[in-house]
Amino acid sequence: MPGFDALSPQAVIDGVEAAYGIRLQAVVTRYSSYVNRVYGLADENGIPYVAKFYRPDRWSREAILEEHRFTAELAAAEIPVVEPLADRDGDSAAEMRLESGEDAVAMRFALFPKRSGRLFDAEGDEAWRRIGGLCGRMHRIGASGEAPERPVIAPDESCRNHIEEILESAVVPADLEEAFRDIVEPTVDRIGPLFAGVPRIRVHGDLHRGNILDRGDEGLLLIDLDDMAVGPAFQDLWLLLPGHREDVGRHIGLLAEGYEDFRPFPWEQIALMEPLRFMRLLHFIAWCTRQRRDRDFAQHFPDWGSRGWWIRELEDLKDQAARISPSPSGAGS
Repeated sequence: MPGFDALSPQAVIDGVEAAYGIRLQAVVTRYSSYVNRVYGLADENGIPYVAKFYRPDRWSREAILEEHRFTAELAAAEIPVVEPLADRDGDSAAEMRLESGEDAVAMRFALFPKRSGRLFDAEGDEAWRRIGGLCGRMHRIGASGEAPERPVIAPDESCRNHIEEILESAVVPADLEEAFRDIVEPTVDRIGPLFAGVPRIRVHGDLHRGNILDRGDEGLLLIDLDDMAVGPAFQDLWLLLPGHREDVGRHIGLLAEGYEDFRPFPWEQIALMEPLRFMRLLHFIAWCTRQRRDRDFAQHFPDWGSRGWWIRELEDLKDQAARISPSPSGAGS
């Protein structure tokens, strides 16, 4: 995918000012983000904003708008999220074109009001119930609509594409390619039946605890819906848990107590927890493959793609595959 080489601080200021009709201070603070580029800005009156520039060619315009519509639906249901602002044309997905070498790159971006808070630390039973309630509220809205342009979290729809992309990119060392195939292909075949008939809803997609802020008296705030997808509700739940299936029964029970205040808890999807973890490992490799030539990626992941990295990754995939029940008979257990 194209990178962000042409996106200078001045280009950020110029693009936001032109699209939103505001005057900004000449200070641009870059925030940590591996996929997109996220910047802190302030207008001439000191009002703070966050601008998110989407990686070129990652999402279609309609896919971005589906993220924004889901966010708006959550906000309308009084679920705490940060909605993107409308630009001068009433659009939440602005666009600019930047020269990059001999080519022009289309850069889509969105502007948000800045909201601060501390990372939510799930300590104590009531904290887990609060998270469960937040997920239940979000999934009630997620189940009420569709997002045909967003990724689908299911083995046949996502994992097979990941495997094909990784192998076609020739990033696996030649002498380890067979070992990679021998782990991932049979495992994807094995977990496919576990997802048969499982309801798919709109989900956050990356709901680890780092994407929940605690704003004190204002409550919990969901952030970063960039990985919003369509898939099983348990995708958002397993990421919150502090261990593997056999270690987190009590935490699941507490999540369920809060969740069931708003919708039935997906007990039948617990068998998907370890397959979803395997799928995330595979997704991470594909994500790295896609961004491996990005200048910032090399700085954050200097060892990626080395033989040692692949040996460790294959061990992780193998260990995780071994944790998965051998057949769909474990569903709901």
